[in-house]
Amino acid sequence: MTTTAAVRTAKRSARRLPGAWGLGLARGALELRQFFRRRDQVVFTLAFPVFLLFLFASAFDDDVRGAGVTAAQLYVPAMTAAGIMSVGFQSLGISVAVERDEKVLRRLRATPMPPAAYFLGKIWLVLVSGVLETAVLLLAGVTLFGAAAPSGADGWFRLVWIFVLGLTACALLGIAVGSLPASGRSATSVIVLPFLVLQFVSGVYVPVGSVPDWMPAVAALFPLKWMCQGLRGVFLPDSARVLEQAGDWEFGRVALVLGAWCAGGLLLCLLTFRWKNRREG
Repeated sequence: MTTTAAVRTAKRSARRLPGAWGLGLARGALELRQFFRRRDQVVFTLAFPVFLLFLFASAFDDDVRGAGVTAAQLYVPAMTAAGIMSVGFQSLGISVAVERDEKVLRRLRATPMPPAAYFLGKIWLVLVSGVLETAVLLLAGVTLFGAAAPSGADGWFRLVWIFVLGLTACALLGIAVGSLPASGRSATSVIVLPFLVLQFVSGVYVPVGSVPDWMPAVAALFPLKWMCQGLRGVFLPDSARVLEQAGDWEFGRVALVLGAWCAGGLLLCLLTFRWKNRREG
């Protein structure tokens, strides 16, 4: 084979190689297969938020004064927002930290796979698991606790953009926070604690109208509070707006804050992500 023919063959082979998008889809399929093979993890991921919803909604099923809703109905959007952040922030952050500690990331970095394909694979995993968890929570909320499904095209559109922006922001923050734990063994403790604190100050476990004023002020710095508020606007009647500090759902501000966290989360990922542990240099 002449040199010219060899070059042409190499170029044709290069053109046939999948790009980052195609490899990201393949990586996402692999991540999903690994996820669904761990049946206990699947059951826990999907069932635990529903269990918490059932627990809190059953314990606090009285009417909220002046809001025209029950406490149980308040927990549906709150648990849905917490579920979105759970799969995006907590699960993804722990996964990245463990894979770094077990040198999975280091081996992947040594392959010809573009780094973007790894992150695309994680995004597909988070997207599918987030959709499933949200669907299960909404089904339980509507059928068991009287939550209203989104009304009309506007309601569904708001649900979709809050879900997409919230999940994107939480996933980027999960990738960034995955660089904090010193090892995979400490990842759960390091990542779960701030998530648990955020749930309490953001009105997930304690209704937003029953917490001290400083808690919503602190929570307003983070995306979970705005996901909860936006989803309350999707699932609750307008009479419940009196529970918000501003007396309104503030959908514009919800979009602005979540969009800002998407940009900020991406910047944090670029600044903090490492393929190796700190002790490995």
